[in-house]
Amino acid sequence: MSLKDVRRSLRGPEASIDDQIESYSTARVPAQQRWPIPAISLVLLGNATAMFFFSFGAQQLFTVGWPLMLLPIGYFFIGALVIGALTMRMASREGLSQGLLSRGLGFGARGAAVTSFIYAINFVFYFLFEGTIVSHAIAYSLGIDIGSLGGIVIFALVGLLTIGLVWRGMYSMSILQTWGFPIFVVLLVWAIVAMANQPGGAEAFQWGPIGAGGGAGLAAAMSLANGQMIFQGLMATDYGRFAARDIRYRGTATIMLLELIPMFAVIGLGAYFGAGLVGAFGPEKAQDPGFVFVHLMGVAGVIFVVITQIRINVMNLYGGSITLAAGFDVIAHFRPGRPWWMFGVWLFGVVFYAGNVINHLDTFLAITGVLTNTWVLVLLTDYFICRRLLKLGRTEDIEFEEGKVRAWNPCGLLSLGAAVAVGAAGILGLYPMEYASFVAMIVGPVLHVILTAATKGRFYRPKVEPAVVEETAR
Repeated sequence: MSLKDVRRSLRGPEASIDDQIESYSTARVPAQQRWPIPAISLVLLGNATAMFFFSFGAQQLFTVGWPLMLLPIGYFFIGALVIGALTMRMASREGLSQGLLSRGLGFGARGAAVTSFIYAINFVFYFLFEGTIVSHAIAYSLGIDIGSLGGIVIFALVGLLTIGLVWRGMYSMSILQTWGFPIFVVLLVWAIVAMANQPGGAEAFQWGPIGAGGGAGLAAAMSLANGQMIFQGLMATDYGRFAARDIRYRGTATIMLLELIPMFAVIGLGAYFGAGLVGAFGPEKAQDPGFVFVHLMGVAGVIFVVITQIRINVMNLYGGSITLAAGFDVIAHFRPGRPWWMFGVWLFGVVFYAGNVINHLDTFLAITGVLTNTWVLVLLTDYFICRRLLKLGRTEDIEFEEGKVRAWNPCGLLSLGAAVAVGAAGILGLYPMEYASFVAMIVGPVLHVILTAATKGRFYRPKVEPAVVEETAR
């Protein structure tokens, strides 16, 4: 393969500026706008190397210790691989985002707006989380209180810069990841060398859990992993919808592996850094990459955090804008254009920045595990069981436009509502919170199959067929 062929495999097809900016947020991706696997994987590297996963690795280690942390980490890896391969295959066949797929797959046109807002909550949180890390890094280096007005201004300005870098969607991210990843690798090697020279750094994996550990710690670690597992597969689908329509599971699994392998290397390194520094600085700072890399590398650590944060937050802004555009398109017929929804994600991030979200990671992942996991598993159940196995609805060219699907599909909405209620009971303390997401993600899909089979799939179809509506209008 020539150098020219390699470069072509890492780029998307030619597209107008308008198509690049809107990124088919409310429409199918046309066949001529599909991307090669290496190009999609290059974009996903931004997610794989997010600062979040350094923090996640440290928190897993502090919760259960080494080597027991390999159990939740292994569950996360296998689950994300399977879920990602399935959802990406579904999205690539249809050329639709998850928000648009939800309209036809069990929720209805307006009901899908509910799931779009659930999805958007994830992106707001991760934008806030990553932005908090980079704000901490800059604030630490300048001697600014992270919770002060100065800290908020740093967060807001870096966020605005990030919006500018992702205005053209996938095309902007492809360029950013092409030059950003080599810089990330060089600076990461620098950090590893610096950590090895720290007292205790070479023996990081001899550390055990901080706190209870044991069965309670393992349950908490599994809940943390469960809150991430499905979201990572789901997030990859935003980009997998650009894969070729005839891509097979081997292809979608390859895309997921190319994302997950570097991701889990970062998780392991997060545990290494955290364990080496926790004795000197305590768990809060030891799991905060904004502090860790500034401590290890000085000004170079600030540069490392800023570059890495921008590479992931362009993806959070992009994903949030895609799902908000799909949600408001149908619920309010409000179409300002996809990029303007990025300002919505940014604004929420600025408002909630002062909450120091790193300290609430376990609670958030329990909540998002209930909401997001249940929604995605209802989608997969609808597509693979209700439609393909039970043949209750069409399996190709899933309808998503208003008038061609019901406004509200009670099967998916009731299933999601019941599962969330059961999960919320756990989060509120009626049973251990660590089990909430697992219970919800079983209740929702099972109930959806029962309701869809009982109604024989009639809520897939509009009350009046589109052709009849058109004839009546004449």
